[in-house]
Amino acid sequence: MLERRVGLPGLDENFEAIYLDGLGVEQRVPWGWLPDVVGELARPVRSFPSYRGQRNFPGWYWSATLGRLVGFESWAERDHLVALDFDPSVTGIVSQPFWLLRPGGNGKTRRHAPDFLVRLEDGAVVVLDSRPLVLVEEVDRVAFGVTDQACALLGWRYAVWDRMDPVVVANQRWLAGYRHPRCFDERVAALLLEAFAAQVVDGRCRGCR
Repeated sequence: MLERRVGLPGLDENFEAIYLDGLGVEQRVPWGWLPDVVGELARPVRSFPSYRGQRNFPGWYWSATLGRLVGFESWAERDHLVALDFDPSVTGIVSQPFWLLRPGGNGKTRRHAPDFLVRLEDGAVVVLDSRPLVLVEEVDRVAFGVTDQACALLGWRYAVWDRMDPVVVANQRWLAGYRHPRCFDERVAALLLEAFAAQVVDGRCRGCR
């Protein structure tokens, strides 16, 4: 059973969260408790379906930052995931980290699972949704607005990321393949570091303009 936590005072009690703990057990907690359990968030709260005729392209990406696979549900998510993996300030990435629950009309509960929760080296938390802006509809705007409000209550940042520059995407995807341990050769790496170090004199690259 989940231990009782004090949580953060003054938060909107209408918000709740569902996440999977380290054992894969579903936990439902008041929204204000989430900062206390953010370290437990490591599993997607829902699966990534794959079926004939679907319009999005789910898959798994091997993260050099985490040393394991991270799921994505679209190519836009994949591109953002690769970019996050290249960011040296990023220390943790969880895809589909939680359900944000809120009251809806007619007594129904509405929910939204953001695409990523990102932890940074300074302790900050960023929650992201990946969505080409041309595809955002009114129902999405409502969900994104509520998520922004809920994250602000916790002192977390929230953003919706559009499609990335295709040139940046192509370069990062190409380089990402060489970050896997299977491509690492300690002897070659040492020689490369030595060669590059020899080109730096007084903090400046020799031959660079």
